[in-house]
Amino acid sequence: MRLLIHDNYDLLSRWVANYIVGKIKAHQEKTSEPFVLGLPTGSSPVGTYRELVKLNQKGRVSFQNVITFNMDEYVALEESHPESYHSFMYSNFFNHIEIPKENINILDGNAENLEAECLRYEEKIKAVGGIDLFLGGIGNDGHIAFNEPGSSLTSRTRVKTLNTETRMVNSRFFENDLNKVPKLALTVGVGTVMDAKEVVIIVSGHQKSRALHMAVEGGVSHMWTISALQLHHKSMIVCDEGATDELKVSTYKYFKDIEKDNIDPALASQGDQYLF
Repeated sequence: MRLLIHDNYDLLSRWVANYIVGKIKAHQEKTSEPFVLGLPTGSSPVGTYRELVKLNQKGRVSFQNVITFNMDEYVALEESHPESYHSFMYSNFFNHIEIPKENINILDGNAENLEAECLRYEEKIKAVGGIDLFLGGIGNDGHIAFNEPGSSLTSRTRVKTLNTETRMVNSRFFENDLNKVPKLALTVGVGTVMDAKEVVIIVSGHQKSRALHMAVEGGVSHMWTISALQLHHKSMIVCDEGATDELKVSTYKYFKDIEKDNIDPALASQGDQYLF
């Protein structure tokens, strides 16, 4: 696992956006097959989406031959609801780039048969050859997508009951009214994420520092699903200084040292400069 520590969230976002652009361009130079990109919602990726839009508008990257799969969606929340993940993605990203609508995949939380919808999603990911890069964020309790503590590390896309802590954190988007936050969601599983050829996770702020500590310095545990990344052959966490508050000094210094030549956002798009 790589850990790249940036001074602040803005630099983190620029680096991740440039890294993704580099991956897309390198892929497109080798094959005519689409690049398959897994995407998250929430506050963590907003800066990255903003930077990707800028790079697209500057002609640095095209999304015409990119297929996307989002991590999750609330159940029984209309797609047009301002807090649905459909609305989030179009508002923050899809409305601002030239990606074909048929290339966008988001779970349908209003499907008549939710279990069938989850199975369909898994099958479609397989049908396009799997996900090349899965971008993600984490919750304060270390969950990836909606795979909260206790989720199986081999889990697949499924219906998930959301715990009270997750709903309380997300209530800020629902007028701080817990009763307005859906109790169910559809989410890709930890196993779904781990099947991706590469996983990049954004971690920002002091409130995520405990989760980062468990991801990097703790053991692999279903109580901190982010820790599964320790078993992935090509995983990377990109964080800011605030998120490192609970790391050991020796751990912090180690990763700052080995990645010191790789944190310039201008160099991120030049491809892998390391061995896993």
